[in-house]
Amino acid sequence: MRLKISHRTEYAYDGPVAYALQRVKLVPRNCATQTVHTWSLWASGARQEVQYADHFENATCLVCAEDGESTIVIEAGGTVETFDKAGVVGKHSGFVPLWLYARHTALTEAGEGLRALAAASPAGSDLDRLHGMMDALADLVAYVPGATDASTTAEAALAKKQGVCQDHAHIFTAAARLMGFPARYVSGYLMLDTAEQAASHAWAEVHVPNLGWVGFDAANRMSPDERYVRLAVGRDYRDAMPVFGIRRGTATERLAVSVTVEQ
Repeated sequence: MRLKISHRTEYAYDGPVAYALQRVKLVPRNCATQTVHTWSLWASGARQEVQYADHFENATCLVCAEDGESTIVIEAGGTVETFDKAGVVGKHSGFVPLWLYARHTALTEAGEGLRALAAASPAGSDLDRLHGMMDALADLVAYVPGATDASTTAEAALAKKQGVCQDHAHIFTAAARLMGFPARYVSGYLMLDTAEQAASHAWAEVHVPNLGWVGFDAANRMSPDERYVRLAVGRDYRDAMPVFGIRRGTATERLAVSVTVEQ
């Protein structure tokens, strides 16, 4: 399937900003499940300082705001051909060793709820256990926009039994690590019934022996198919978030994000 994607992030301030720096991870890379045909990244009210691949192999760009700007717009988009591999991305690569993905982070620290979820995984093959845990998670945590925020931990979202795709990805990642698997957070895009969306998507990948990295989207109770485009990976949301920034000054910030994914 060939998908056309556009992603616009706008920061508007009630006064001039003395300095702002954004770390942008909005460039997909080729892998077993996708081929990038065209892609552009550009900014208004800011300049691109440097581009590099981070230690997770994510294409990363640093964008610096021009002095005195009150609006910063970052836009990315292009066309990506996708392939249904039943979620299998393949062998591990990059600078980060697998053992790092087995360690918990502040957002995925395990508590009683996560330990119970991991312990309740069914018997069977590795894939049977992981799919069974994904189904149990989907039953436990309802998809409710606004119920959590970017700082909500996996344990807190599980206890609340509500969350969004970020929370499902964090819970699944944390539980998979408790089951003995290296696991990571994935940011990306998902083609839905409506082209226009309010945000990008997120899911988890687990390193399974003899298969490599395999994706699991607990928010939709499935492994990624040709409707998914991978952007960035990391130990949790903070490593893979599409845009993260710092700024100097007292101006109040208003953020607006729009995403379009269509065939």
